[in-house]
Amino acid sequence: MLLGLGLVTLIMLRWFEHSQVYHPSRVLEATGAELGRPVQDVYFRTEDGIQLNGWFFPADTNTTRSGLVVLLCHGNGGNISHRLDMAAALLATGVNIFLFDYRGYGRSHGRPSEQGTYRDAESAYEWLKQKGFQGKDILLFGESLGGGVVAELATRVGVGGLVLQSTFTCIPDLGAELFPWLPVHWLCRIKYDTLSKLPRVKAPVLVMHSRNDNLVRFQHSQRNFAAANEPKLFCELTGEHNDPLMNRAQFIADFERFLALISTANGH
Repeated sequence: MLLGLGLVTLIMLRWFEHSQVYHPSRVLEATGAELGRPVQDVYFRTEDGIQLNGWFFPADTNTTRSGLVVLLCHGNGGNISHRLDMAAALLATGVNIFLFDYRGYGRSHGRPSEQGTYRDAESAYEWLKQKGFQGKDILLFGESLGGGVVAELATRVGVGGLVLQSTFTCIPDLGAELFPWLPVHWLCRIKYDTLSKLPRVKAPVLVMHSRNDNLVRFQHSQRNFAAANEPKLFCELTGEHNDPLMNRAQFIADFERFLALISTANGH
């Protein structure tokens, strides 16, 4: 009886943890064509056989940054159709953009998990390599949960830069703040330990965060920034957690500064 009760409790805890971390939407509310520019609807497979979907937006033909591509790993909610504003802002800097859905999101098959999202991002990276981009020309951009994904990817592969936008230090730290009455650090099995991985990243880092973030406290970004190697750049956003483009012009200007930092670091 007690064993059965304990098993049920454990299953409920694991379900609760998963439901708090992942909020996927299967319904695409856009096609990518809304930006009024070319877009490639991409399907590719992960090493464990899961089919994923993404959108590739080529850079403008008249830009000097057409050799750079941003691999965008989105946050824990929605899907790629909810990231068109972010894609448009990044495209304004003259780079290519590749955004994709993790397993269980949008038209991607499977069910999300921490190790699964790591595999998904690495497969998206490999798709870009097959398309002709070199590692040094691939910039990883992680939004919130996506920051935990790209921090892991940056320890596995060579990249030109890493962006953490509104990203936590790790899920247990965030969970302890959101659920202070629970022994989160003891119960938590999903980690996304961004903080511990940053010292191993050997690429320029941009940390972006708002003091008005209503979900992930500003101190998370301060700790992440302190752990990152040089060269690095910290830029303050305005607005709440889900509104990083409240000051769109400033966001673009800050990303331009990071691109200049990358260029200097690479001796261009």
